[in-house]
Amino acid sequence: MTDQPRPPEELQRGTAALVIAQAIRNDIQAGRLAHGRQLPGTRSLAQTWNTSVATINRAMALLAEEGLVVNRARSSRIVHNPVGAADKQGSRVILIGGYAGSGKTELGRIIARQTGWAILDKDTTTRAVVEAALEHLGHSPHDRESETYLTAIRPAEYEALMAALDENLQCGSSVVVTAPFIKELSDEAWCDRLSATIAAHNGTLRVVWVHCDPITMLTYIRRRGAARDDYKLANWNKYVENLDAAFKPKIPYARVDNSAGARPLQEQAKDLLNEMAEL
Repeated sequence: MTDQPRPPEELQRGTAALVIAQAIRNDIQAGRLAHGRQLPGTRSLAQTWNTSVATINRAMALLAEEGLVVNRARSSRIVHNPVGAADKQGSRVILIGGYAGSGKTELGRIIARQTGWAILDKDTTTRAVVEAALEHLGHSPHDRESETYLTAIRPAEYEALMAALDENLQCGSSVVVTAPFIKELSDEAWCDRLSATIAAHNGTLRVVWVHCDPITMLTYIRRRGAARDDYKLANWNKYVENLDAAFKPKIPYARVDNSAGARPLQEQAKDLLNEMAEL
């Protein structure tokens, strides 16, 4: 609530309450304030909005009349918006990681087509901004190996991706998220934060690691012809030597094999969804 705009002091008495009620109403109906959440106390809200306790009480009274806020003992107020809340099962999140060319995006698209869930692919979501930022910093827009990219750009990429995931969770939407996630899934603390975030939204998480043999990955990368892969293709043997073929995320996960001769991804996607339905 601390990021709410403050009404001008010259607003007439009563108008400020309408402005505050409108802003809080919008946050409730947009899912930013979830059903069942306790609102900050009256004095805290008055300080945030730079107004009086009486004005906050008038705003809360308006929301209570609409049924969006329930007053409880000792000035405790609870958000009441069950229509806008997620279903009992909550949001489902499938987070898919894998090396470049492993087929993680294809798996994500297959699952999204089967379910109708939103899909958030890192490259699709952030590529244009990443390329513009790299050019602004004097690098090739296709750079994915320099220290500048790894320390300045990449963290922001993933922050934006996870913020988009969080916004979908606030809306009660189920999501498929695809990105390499190599550094992230190697970090137990990051995995714990991910689990806690999804649990806070009453969601269900399934992490998937897509395995693919180097020859098949090379075939996929050549076929897609993305400029960001130029370095990998020019230094393929060196690149492959640095891959951990036995990589295991620091979180419970399912393994999907997309090597040549493996079961079709569509069949493996159905298995994943059946497993999630049983959770």
